[in-house]
Amino acid sequence: MQGEVTTRFIRCVNHLKENHHFPSLRQFSMTIGVHPQCMSDVMRAKREVNSDIIHKTILHYKINPVYLYTGEGSMLIEDGPADSSSPIITIVTDEGGDERIVHVPVSAQAGYGEHLNDRVYIGDLPHFTLPDKRYKTGTHRCFDLAGDSMEPTLFSGEQLVCNFIEPDNWFGGIRNDYVYVVVSHDSVLVKRVVNNLKKNGTLILKSDNTFYTPYEIELKDILEVWMVNVKISPFMPSPSNIRNSFQTEVDLLKTTISDQTKLIQSLNATVEKLLRQNRSSMIR
Repeated sequence: MQGEVTTRFIRCVNHLKENHHFPSLRQFSMTIGVHPQCMSDVMRAKREVNSDIIHKTILHYKINPVYLYTGEGSMLIEDGPADSSSPIITIVTDEGGDERIVHVPVSAQAGYGEHLNDRVYIGDLPHFTLPDKRYKTGTHRCFDLAGDSMEPTLFSGEQLVCNFIEPDNWFGGIRNDYVYVVVSHDSVLVKRVVNNLKKNGTLILKSDNTFYTPYEIELKDILEVWMVNVKISPFMPSPSNIRNSFQTEVDLLKTTISDQTKLIQSLNATVEKLLRQNRSSMIR
């Protein structure tokens, strides 16, 4: 049985041919670097299209991956209206043209996804440089972390320095169980990721804090993906005080549990006593 992704891929290729993007299937195959017989088998539904063919077709002919994996939207990226989800990254440079690291504090994260292409907005955010040579190439961004969902790996108040993952590399470049910052229209999410984009067009977002349950985000809702490389933590001047505070909380929790256990035991004893009295009265 032919898969849905393969069916949509065939529709896209036929659409491209009908609109004169290439003269023949052989020319199409040569352009994307795939053997013509392999391409012919895919188009005749003798084999499923693989991720390599999909990736090359997206690069050369701008097939819309959202349509390919979910069936939503137009077949080609250029067929749809331009919006803020287009894969353009806004950067900030210094007077010498060197790129700076834009810092997105917690206070700016609620509106960040709606202003990705706003040069004034991005330019007004704090920005800085780091001396390590790894930050001289590529695009990097720094995000504040709030909340406890990534404890004990990451803690609220830390800053995460990340490198930009190009949208063309999302399918193969987002690595399972690595930590990423995933930006949607209304949120900035710091999560450990399982990449299911090839399978069903989603990323599974997991928290290291097991109190929080994993959930999915669809490809159409993703605006940016950043891989976390470095965390900047606040300086703790007195670790012993932290340990003492933690131990105090643990001792208080133990006391509470002990008191609750005694209360439960007392209630059980009372219930048992009442049951004995009830049985005794029934016998009389």
